[in-house]
Amino acid sequence: MAELVLGRVLSFQGDPFVEGYEAATCEDSGAILIENGMISDVGTAEALRKAHPQATVTDYGKALISAGFVDAHVHYPQTAIIASWGKRLIDWLNTYTFPEEMRFADPDYAAKIASHYFDTALANGTTTACSFATIHPASVDAFFTEAQKRGLRALTGKTCMDRNAPVGLLDTPKTAHDDSKALLEKWHGVDRLSYVITPRFSPTSSPEQLDALGALWAENQSCLMQTHLSEQPDEIDWVKTLYPSAADYLDSYEQHGLLGMGGLYGHAIHLEPREKDRLTEVGAAVVHCPTSNTFIGSGLFDMVGLMARGLRIGLATDTGGGSSFSMLRTMAAAYEVAQLRGESLHPSQLWWLATQGSAKSLHLHKKIGNIAKGMEADLVVVDLASTAPIALASARAETIWEAIFPTIMMGDDRAIKAVWVNGKPV
Repeated sequence: MAELVLGRVLSFQGDPFVEGYEAATCEDSGAILIENGMISDVGTAEALRKAHPQATVTDYGKALISAGFVDAHVHYPQTAIIASWGKRLIDWLNTYTFPEEMRFADPDYAAKIASHYFDTALANGTTTACSFATIHPASVDAFFTEAQKRGLRALTGKTCMDRNAPVGLLDTPKTAHDDSKALLEKWHGVDRLSYVITPRFSPTSSPEQLDALGALWAENQSCLMQTHLSEQPDEIDWVKTLYPSAADYLDSYEQHGLLGMGGLYGHAIHLEPREKDRLTEVGAAVVHCPTSNTFIGSGLFDMVGLMARGLRIGLATDTGGGSSFSMLRTMAAAYEVAQLRGESLHPSQLWWLATQGSAKSLHLHKKIGNIAKGMEADLVVVDLASTAPIALASARAETIWEAIFPTIMMGDDRAIKAVWVNGKPV
Protein backbone atom coordinates (compact mmCIF):
# COMPACT_ATOMS: atom_id res chain seq x y z
CA MET A 1 0.00 0.00 0.00
CA ALA A 2 1.35 3.43 -0.96
CA GLU A 3 1.80 5.97 1.85
CA LEU A 4 1.65 9.74 1.49
CA VAL A 5 3.47 11.72 4.17
CA LEU A 6 2.61 15.43 4.24
CA GLY A 7 4.36 18.38 5.85
CA ARG A 8 7.11 20.90 5.18
CA VAL A 9 9.52 18.78 3.15
CA LEU A 10 13.25 19.65 3.28
CA SER A 11 15.53 18.28 0.58
CA PHE A 12 18.93 19.00 -0.96
CA GLN A 13 19.64 19.48 -4.65
CA GLY A 14 23.32 20.10 -4.01
CA ASP A 15 25.95 20.86 -1.36
CA PRO A 16 25.34 24.11 0.55
CA PHE A 17 29.07 24.35 1.33
CA VAL A 18 29.65 24.65 -2.42
CA GLU A 19 26.44 26.16 -3.80
CA GLY A 20 25.14 28.11 -0.82
CA TYR A 21 21.88 27.65 1.05
CA GLU A 22 20.00 27.66 -2.26
CA ALA A 23 21.16 24.03 -2.59
CA ALA A 24 18.39 23.19 -0.12
CA THR A 25 14.67 23.63 -0.70
CA CYS A 26 11.69 23.37 1.61
CA GLU A 27 8.25 22.74 0.12
CA ASP A 28 5.90 24.35 2.62
CA SER A 29 2.98 22.11 1.65
CA GLY A 30 4.96 19.10 0.55
CA ALA A 31 4.39 15.39 0.16
CA ILE A 32 6.45 12.21 -0.02
CA LEU A 33 5.12 9.07 -1.66
CA ILE A 34 6.49 5.90 -0.04
CA GLU A 35 6.20 2.45 -1.60
CA ASN A 36 7.96 -0.72 -0.43
CA GLY A 37 10.26 1.19 1.91
CA MET A 38 11.41 3.59 -0.82
CA ILE A 39 10.62 7.17 -1.76
CA SER A 40 8.90 6.87 -5.14
CA ASP A 41 7.87 10.51 -5.59
CA VAL A 42 8.25 13.94 -3.99
CA GLY A 43 6.12 16.98 -4.73
CA THR A 44 3.36 19.20 -3.47
CA ALA A 45 0.61 17.77 -1.30
CA GLU A 46 -2.01 18.85 -3.82
CA ALA A 47 -0.31 17.16 -6.78
CA LEU A 48 0.50 13.87 -5.06
CA ARG A 49 -2.92 13.58 -3.41
CA LYS A 50 -4.47 13.98 -6.83
CA ALA A 51 -2.11 11.48 -8.46
CA HIS A 52 -2.48 8.87 -5.71
CA PRO A 53 -6.02 9.06 -4.32
CA GLN A 54 -5.86 5.55 -2.84
CA ALA A 55 -2.70 6.19 -0.79
CA THR A 56 -2.86 6.20 3.00
CA VAL A 57 -2.21 9.76 4.20
CA THR A 58 -0.27 10.89 7.27
CA ASP A 59 -0.38 14.67 7.63
CA TYR A 60 2.18 16.35 9.92
CA GLY A 61 0.90 19.86 9.20
CA LYS A 62 3.62 22.51 9.66
CA ALA A 63 6.20 20.08 11.05
CA LEU A 64 9.46 19.78 9.12
CA ILE A 65 10.08 16.46 7.34
CA SER A 66 13.71 15.62 6.63
CA ALA A 67 15.81 12.60 5.87
CA GLY A 68 16.63 10.83 9.12
CA PHE A 69 19.84 11.88 10.84
CA VAL A 70 23.02 9.94 10.06
CA ASP A 71 25.52 9.60 12.91
CA ALA A 72 28.88 8.78 11.34
CA HIS A 73 30.95 7.92 14.45
CA VAL A 74 29.50 6.25 17.55
CA HIS A 75 30.72 3.98 20.34
CA TYR A 76 27.50 2.19 21.27
CA PRO A 77 29.29 0.21 24.05
CA GLN A 78 29.87 3.55 25.81
CA THR A 79 26.13 4.27 26.09
CA ALA A 80 26.11 3.73 29.87
CA ILE A 81 29.15 5.94 30.56
CA ILE A 82 28.14 9.03 28.61
CA ALA A 83 28.88 12.27 30.50
CA SER A 84 31.39 10.69 32.88
CA TRP A 85 33.28 13.42 34.66
CA GLY A 86 36.34 15.34 33.57
CA LYS A 87 39.18 13.38 31.97
CA ARG A 88 41.53 13.83 29.04
CA LEU A 89 41.31 11.23 26.28
CA ILE A 90 43.79 8.62 27.50
CA ASP A 91 42.69 8.93 31.14
CA TRP A 92 39.05 8.78 30.04
CA LEU A 93 39.68 5.55 28.14
CA ASN A 94 41.46 3.91 31.07
CA THR A 95 39.06 5.15 33.76
CA TYR A 96 35.70 4.70 32.10
CA THR A 97 35.78 3.19 28.62
CA PHE A 98 37.93 0.10 29.01
CA PRO A 99 36.26 -1.15 32.22
CA GLU A 100 32.82 -0.72 30.62
CA GLU A 101 33.84 -2.41 27.36
CA MET A 102 35.07 -5.47 29.28
CA ARG A 103 31.44 -6.09 30.27
CA PHE A 104 30.60 -6.84 26.63
CA ALA A 105 32.13 -10.29 26.97
CA ASP A 106 28.62 -11.09 28.25
CA PRO A 107 26.31 -11.39 25.20
CA ASP A 108 23.26 -10.58 27.33
CA TYR A 109 24.79 -7.32 28.48
CA ALA A 110 25.77 -6.45 24.92
CA ALA A 111 22.21 -7.09 23.75
CA LYS A 112 20.78 -4.95 26.56
CA ILE A 113 22.99 -1.97 25.73
CA ALA A 114 22.41 -2.32 21.97
CA SER A 115 18.66 -2.17 22.56
CA HIS A 116 19.00 0.85 24.83
CA TYR A 117 21.28 2.60 22.32
CA PHE A 118 18.85 2.20 19.42
CA ASP A 119 15.89 3.26 21.56
CA THR A 120 17.72 6.45 22.45
CA ALA A 121 19.09 7.14 18.97
CA LEU A 122 15.68 6.73 17.34
CA ALA A 123 14.05 8.95 19.97
CA ASN A 124 16.50 11.62 18.81
CA GLY A 125 15.75 11.12 15.11
CA THR A 126 18.87 9.15 14.20
CA THR A 127 18.04 6.46 11.66
CA THR A 128 21.57 5.34 10.69
CA ALA A 129 24.66 4.97 12.86
CA CYS A 130 28.21 3.82 12.20
CA SER A 131 29.48 2.42 15.48
CA PHE A 132 32.58 0.90 16.99
CA ALA A 133 31.84 -2.31 18.91
CA THR A 134 34.32 -3.95 21.36
CA ILE A 135 36.86 -6.73 20.80
CA HIS A 136 34.12 -9.26 21.53
CA PRO A 137 32.38 -10.75 18.47
CA ALA A 138 29.19 -10.88 20.57
CA SER A 139 29.18 -7.07 20.67
CA VAL A 140 28.97 -6.96 16.87
CA ASP A 141 26.27 -9.63 16.83
CA ALA A 142 24.24 -7.69 19.40
CA PHE A 143 24.38 -4.42 17.47
CA PHE A 144 23.51 -5.97 14.12
CA THR A 145 20.79 -8.20 15.56
CA GLU A 146 19.05 -5.22 17.15
CA ALA A 147 19.42 -3.08 14.03
CA GLN A 148 18.09 -5.89 11.83
CA LYS A 149 15.10 -6.37 14.12
CA ARG A 150 14.22 -2.70 13.67
CA GLY A 151 14.83 -2.61 9.90
CA LEU A 152 17.62 -0.08 10.28
CA ARG A 153 20.54 0.72 8.05
CA ALA A 154 23.52 0.31 10.38
CA LEU A 155 27.28 -0.18 10.34
CA THR A 156 29.74 -1.55 12.88
CA GLY A 157 32.81 -3.71 13.35
CA LYS A 158 34.81 -5.53 16.00
CA THR A 159 37.18 -3.04 17.64
CA CYS A 160 40.70 -4.48 17.42
CA MET A 161 43.43 -3.86 20.04
CA ASP A 162 46.50 -5.92 20.92
CA ARG A 163 48.45 -3.54 23.20
CA ASN A 164 48.11 -0.63 25.62
CA ALA A 165 44.76 -1.80 26.98
CA PRO A 166 43.65 -4.15 29.80
CA VAL A 167 44.29 -7.85 29.26
CA GLY A 168 40.55 -8.49 29.02
CA LEU A 169 40.36 -6.23 25.96
CA LEU A 170 43.34 -7.52 24.00
CA ASP A 171 43.27 -9.76 20.97
CA THR A 172 46.15 -10.61 18.59
CA PRO A 173 46.95 -9.83 14.96
CA LYS A 174 45.55 -13.25 14.01
CA THR A 175 42.35 -13.11 16.07
CA ALA A 176 41.73 -9.53 14.95
CA HIS A 177 41.93 -10.65 11.34
CA ASP A 178 40.09 -13.94 11.73
CA ASP A 179 37.28 -12.64 13.95
CA SER A 180 36.76 -9.62 11.70
CA LYS A 181 36.70 -11.82 8.60
CA ALA A 182 34.16 -14.20 10.13
CA LEU A 183 31.91 -11.33 11.24
CA LEU A 184 32.25 -9.67 7.87
CA GLU A 185 31.18 -12.84 6.09
CA LYS A 186 28.28 -13.26 8.50
CA TRP A 187 26.82 -9.74 8.39
CA HIS A 188 28.16 -7.57 5.55
CA GLY A 189 25.44 -6.83 3.02
CA VAL A 190 22.71 -8.66 4.96
CA ASP A 191 19.50 -6.62 4.81
CA ARG A 192 20.59 -3.02 5.52
CA LEU A 193 23.77 -3.88 7.43
CA SER A 194 27.41 -3.14 6.60
CA TYR A 195 30.56 -4.39 8.28
CA VAL A 196 33.35 -1.89 9.00
CA ILE A 197 36.96 -2.99 9.61
CA THR A 198 37.84 -1.32 12.92
CA PRO A 199 41.28 -0.82 14.46
CA ARG A 200 40.60 1.44 17.46
CA PHE A 201 43.61 3.65 16.86
CA SER A 202 47.35 3.30 16.28
CA PRO A 203 48.38 3.33 19.97
CA THR A 204 46.32 0.21 20.77
CA SER A 205 47.39 -1.81 17.74
CA SER A 206 50.83 -3.21 16.98
CA PRO A 207 52.24 -2.78 13.46
CA GLU A 208 51.56 -6.49 12.97
CA GLN A 209 47.88 -6.07 13.82
CA LEU A 210 47.53 -3.07 11.51
CA ASP A 211 49.18 -5.13 8.76
CA ALA A 212 46.65 -7.93 9.29
CA LEU A 213 43.71 -5.53 9.14
CA GLY A 214 45.18 -3.74 6.14
CA ALA A 215 45.38 -7.07 4.32
CA LEU A 216 41.78 -7.86 5.23
CA TRP A 217 40.64 -4.48 3.92
CA ALA A 218 42.53 -4.99 0.67
CA GLU A 219 40.60 -8.24 0.19
CA ASN A 220 37.23 -6.61 1.04
CA GLN A 221 37.11 -3.20 -0.61
CA SER A 222 33.31 -3.04 -0.36
CA CYS A 223 33.79 -2.56 3.40
CA LEU A 224 34.63 0.73 5.03
CA MET A 225 37.46 1.05 7.56
CA GLN A 226 37.08 3.28 10.63
CA THR A 227 39.55 4.50 13.22
CA HIS A 228 40.66 7.65 15.08
CA LEU A 229 43.12 10.32 13.98
CA SER A 230 44.80 13.33 15.62
CA GLU A 231 42.27 13.90 18.39
CA GLN A 232 44.62 15.39 21.02
CA PRO A 233 48.25 16.62 21.03
CA ASP A 234 49.39 14.15 23.72
CA GLU A 235 47.87 11.29 21.70
CA ILE A 236 49.81 12.47 18.62
CA ASP A 237 53.04 12.56 20.65
CA TRP A 238 52.33 9.02 21.85
CA VAL A 239 51.92 7.81 18.26
CA LYS A 240 55.31 9.33 17.37
CA THR A 241 56.98 7.21 20.05
CA LEU A 242 55.17 4.04 18.99
CA TYR A 243 55.65 4.52 15.23
CA PRO A 244 59.00 6.34 14.92
CA SER A 245 59.34 5.58 11.20
CA ALA A 246 55.96 7.15 10.36
CA ALA A 247 56.01 10.61 8.80
CA ASP A 248 52.98 11.59 10.92
CA TYR A 249 49.92 10.07 12.61
CA LEU A 250 48.16 9.33 9.32
CA ASP A 251 51.25 7.56 8.02
CA SER A 252 51.02 5.08 10.92
CA TYR A 253 47.91 3.83 9.09
CA GLU A 254 49.09 4.32 5.53
CA GLN A 255 52.24 2.24 6.06
CA HIS A 256 49.97 -0.70 6.90
CA GLY A 257 47.41 -0.39 4.11
CA LEU A 258 44.83 1.52 6.15
CA LEU A 259 44.45 4.67 4.08
CA GLY A 260 41.95 4.71 1.25
CA MET A 261 38.73 6.07 -0.19
CA GLY A 262 36.67 3.94 2.20
CA GLY A 263 38.51 5.22 5.26
CA LEU A 264 36.67 7.04 8.06
CA TYR A 265 38.97 8.99 10.37
CA GLY A 266 37.30 10.30 13.51
CA HIS A 267 38.17 13.73 14.94
CA ALA A 268 41.09 14.83 12.69
CA ILE A 269 41.57 18.08 14.62
CA HIS A 270 45.33 18.56 14.65
CA LEU A 271 46.25 17.56 11.10
CA GLU A 272 49.60 18.29 9.48
CA PRO A 273 49.59 19.75 5.93
CA ARG A 274 50.76 16.40 4.49
CA GLU A 275 47.92 14.59 6.23
CA LYS A 276 45.35 16.98 4.77
CA ASP A 277 46.83 16.50 1.33
CA ARG A 278 46.84 12.69 1.53
CA LEU A 279 43.30 12.45 2.90
CA THR A 280 42.07 14.64 0.07
CA GLU A 281 44.08 12.81 -2.59
CA VAL A 282 42.69 9.38 -1.72
CA GLY A 283 39.11 10.61 -1.19
CA ALA A 284 38.93 9.54 2.45
CA ALA A 285 36.47 11.01 4.95
CA VAL A 286 36.99 12.66 8.31
CA VAL A 287 34.25 12.82 10.93
CA HIS A 288 33.64 15.88 13.09
CA CYS A 289 32.59 15.06 16.68
CA PRO A 290 32.04 18.50 18.25
CA THR A 291 30.43 17.66 21.59
CA SER A 292 33.18 15.10 22.24
CA ASN A 293 35.92 17.53 21.24
CA THR A 294 34.67 20.18 23.64
CA PHE A 295 33.78 17.73 26.45
CA ILE A 296 37.21 16.07 26.46
CA GLY A 297 39.01 19.31 25.58
CA SER A 298 40.49 18.12 22.30
CA GLY A 299 40.41 21.28 20.19
CA LEU A 300 38.55 23.09 17.42
CA PHE A 301 37.90 21.26 14.16
CA ASP A 302 38.67 23.22 10.98
CA MET A 303 35.38 22.70 9.15
CA VAL A 304 35.70 25.56 6.69
CA GLY A 305 39.35 24.91 5.83
CA LEU A 306 38.88 21.19 5.25
CA MET A 307 35.68 21.71 3.27
CA ALA A 308 37.54 24.17 1.05
CA ARG A 309 39.94 21.35 0.16
CA GLY A 310 37.04 19.21 -1.03
CA LEU A 311 37.43 16.70 1.79
CA ARG A 312 34.40 14.54 2.63
CA ILE A 313 33.25 15.35 6.18
CA GLY A 314 30.69 13.60 8.33
CA LEU A 315 29.11 14.73 11.59
CA ALA A 316 28.78 12.56 14.68
CA THR A 317 27.82 12.42 18.33
CA ASP A 318 30.78 10.18 19.29
CA THR A 319 28.74 8.85 22.19
CA GLY A 320 29.88 8.28 24.88
CA GLY A 321 32.91 10.62 24.59
CA GLY A 322 30.36 12.97 23.08
CA SER A 323 27.96 14.39 25.63
CA SER A 324 24.66 13.97 23.75
CA PHE A 325 22.81 11.38 21.66
CA SER A 326 21.11 14.21 19.74
CA MET A 327 22.22 15.24 16.28
CA LEU A 328 20.42 18.54 16.92
CA ARG A 329 22.75 19.20 19.84
CA THR A 330 25.65 18.01 17.67
CA MET A 331 24.74 20.54 14.96
CA ALA A 332 24.60 23.25 17.62
CA ALA A 333 28.04 22.28 18.90
CA ALA A 334 29.44 22.30 15.36
CA TYR A 335 28.09 25.83 14.98
CA GLU A 336 29.70 26.88 18.27
CA VAL A 337 33.07 25.32 17.41
CA ALA A 338 33.08 27.15 14.07
CA GLN A 339 32.20 30.41 15.81
CA LEU A 340 35.24 30.00 18.07
CA ARG A 341 37.34 29.76 14.92
CA GLY A 342 35.78 32.98 13.58
CA GLU A 343 33.63 31.12 11.06
CA SER A 344 29.84 30.96 10.72
CA LEU A 345 28.04 27.86 9.49
CA HIS A 346 24.65 28.40 7.87
CA PRO A 347 21.74 26.26 9.17
CA SER A 348 21.52 24.59 5.75
CA GLN A 349 25.16 23.50 6.08
CA LEU A 350 24.59 22.13 9.57
CA TRP A 351 21.51 20.14 8.48
CA TRP A 352 23.34 18.86 5.39
CA LEU A 353 26.21 17.62 7.57
CA ALA A 354 23.79 15.67 9.79
CA THR A 355 22.09 14.03 6.81
CA GLN A 356 23.57 14.04 3.32
CA GLY A 357 27.11 14.95 4.41
CA SER A 358 27.34 12.10 6.91
CA ALA A 359 25.76 9.73 4.39
CA LYS A 360 28.38 10.81 1.85
CA SER A 361 31.18 10.07 4.32
CA LEU A 362 29.77 6.54 4.64
CA HIS A 363 29.39 6.14 0.85
CA LEU A 364 25.63 5.84 1.38
CA HIS A 365 24.50 9.19 -0.03
CA LYS A 366 22.73 7.51 -2.96
CA LYS A 367 20.62 5.48 -0.50
CA ILE A 368 20.02 7.66 2.58
CA GLY A 369 20.43 11.21 3.85
CA ASN A 370 18.09 13.03 1.49
CA ILE A 371 14.47 13.14 0.36
CA ALA A 372 14.43 12.32 -3.33
CA LYS A 373 13.04 9.70 -5.69
CA GLY A 374 14.78 6.35 -5.30
CA MET A 375 16.08 6.99 -1.77
CA GLU A 376 15.31 4.74 1.17
CA ALA A 377 12.43 6.11 3.23
CA ASP A 378 14.16 6.95 6.52
CA LEU A 379 12.57 10.16 7.79
CA VAL A 380 12.55 12.40 10.82
CA VAL A 381 9.61 14.73 11.50
CA VAL A 382 10.65 17.77 13.51
CA ASP A 383 8.38 20.07 15.51
CA LEU A 384 9.77 23.60 15.03
CA ALA A 385 7.85 24.82 18.09
CA SER A 386 8.63 22.03 20.55
CA THR A 387 9.20 24.26 23.58
CA ALA A 388 7.96 27.71 24.51
CA PRO A 389 11.32 29.48 23.87
CA ILE A 390 11.75 27.73 20.51
CA ALA A 391 8.16 28.50 19.51
CA LEU A 392 8.62 32.17 20.42
CA ALA A 393 11.86 32.42 18.43
CA SER A 394 10.61 30.55 15.36
CA ALA A 395 7.37 32.59 15.26
CA ARG A 396 9.46 35.65 14.35
CA ALA A 397 11.08 33.87 11.41
CA GLU A 398 10.82 35.34 7.93
CA THR A 399 12.59 32.41 6.21
CA ILE A 400 12.58 28.66 6.71
CA TRP A 401 16.16 28.77 7.99
CA GLU A 402 15.27 31.37 10.60
CA ALA A 403 12.48 28.99 11.67
CA ILE A 404 14.81 25.96 11.81
CA PHE A 405 17.79 27.55 13.55
CA PRO A 406 16.23 27.86 17.05
CA THR A 407 15.52 24.12 16.97
CA ILE A 408 19.14 23.43 15.97
CA MET A 409 20.44 25.51 18.86
CA MET A 410 17.89 24.63 21.56
CA GLY A 411 16.13 21.48 20.39
CA ASP A 412 16.27 18.02 21.92
CA ASP A 413 14.24 14.81 21.72
CA ARG A 414 11.05 16.80 22.42
CA ALA A 415 11.42 18.24 18.93
CA ILE A 416 11.25 14.78 17.33
CA LYS A 417 7.60 14.39 16.43
CA ALA A 418 7.94 11.12 14.49
CA VAL A 419 10.53 8.82 12.92
CA TRP A 420 10.09 6.58 9.88
CA VAL A 421 12.46 3.69 9.20
CA ASN A 422 12.46 1.83 5.91
CA GLY A 423 9.08 3.32 5.02
CA LYS A 424 7.37 2.63 8.34
CA PRO A 425 6.70 4.83 11.37
CA VAL A 426 8.45 3.57 14.52
